[in-house]
Amino acid sequence: METEPITVKGAKKLQDELNDLINNKRQKVIQAIAEAREHGDLKENAEYHAAKEEQGHIEGRIQEIQLMLANAEIINLDNIPKTQKTIVFGATVELSDLDDESKTKFQIVGDDEADIESGLLSYKSPVARALIGKEKGDFVTVTTPKGEKNYDIKKIEFK
Repeated sequence: METEPITVKGAKKLQDELNDLINNKRQKVIQAIAEAREHGDLKENAEYHAAKEEQGHIEGRIQEIQLMLANAEIINLDNIPKTQKTIVFGATVELSDLDDESKTKFQIVGDDEADIESGLLSYKSPVARALIGKEKGDFVTVTTPKGEKNYDIKKIEFK
């Protein structure tokens, strides 16, 4: 399997979630299963079946995160030279929409840490792919599912 880039912050977030699943949620669901077993007949025990289903979700997520971390290429933004002028993975970019003058700011991150609501945009997205390699002051036209968008690159940061 290919490696997938992820920021240090994204890897830490996944590791924290993994630790919580293993050390807290897994233990709670094991306890819930044990308590449900004490109620008798397991065939019609809704608490038992719900707890077993939850255990399946937790174990599945644990495996998913372990695989993501095993295949992660962690990119430390501190290693990007301060003289970097082009947009690369990890850059925080401020854009001005040339059509409606609105401003947008986001960081280009790995697929597994992308969250548009938090300003984290996957490097595989059409916008990120169009921006990578560009510099401050460049104009970019991006074909998105909602149509063409035209942007002016206002600011590039690595933080």
